[in-house]
Amino acid sequence: MTTQVIVLNGGSSSGKSGIVRCLQEVLPDPWLAFGVDDFVEAMPARMRGSDEGITFAADGGVSVGSQFQALDAAWTEGIAAMARAGARVVVDDVFLGGPASRQRWEKALAGLAVLWVGVRCDGDVAAGREIARGDRVRGMAASQARIVHEGVSYDVEVDTTHTESLECARTIAAHVS
Repeated sequence: MTTQVIVLNGGSSSGKSGIVRCLQEVLPDPWLAFGVDDFVEAMPARMRGSDEGITFAADGGVSVGSQFQALDAAWTEGIAAMARAGARVVVDDVFLGGPASRQRWEKALAGLAVLWVGVRCDGDVAAGREIARGDRVRGMAASQARIVHEGVSYDVEVDTTHTESLECARTIAAHVS
């Protein structure tokens, strides 16, 4: 079956967004790209820093409330609907819930051909990128570097610690049918 969706999971500042942009260039067909950052930006501003929305702790921890979860379910189903309508889609996400996060995507993407990709990066390297970005709570990258992968299985894994986004994208593209 032809791959319809590529789901990348990795911690903050692991390099997912760069890989997605490179994938859009190296894959022969057009692919739409959606990420967890797009979702958070699409939410009303009042939900950022709200117990019902999403909060970022001073140490980089992330908590989500019931309104966030409801909108996330709609977001996930909407992306699946686009793939079912014929769009090829790349998603970058952060599986803070480990296997449960993957299961929510599996449910939404049931019946679609999905390539599951783990994007790893050493916590210290991700932390350096986090500082350079300047738009993240310090500590998020280091705290997420390992936890997002615990108990999660993949079709392919890449490590951006010493490998550029383009090379990672080529590795992933080799697994797209």
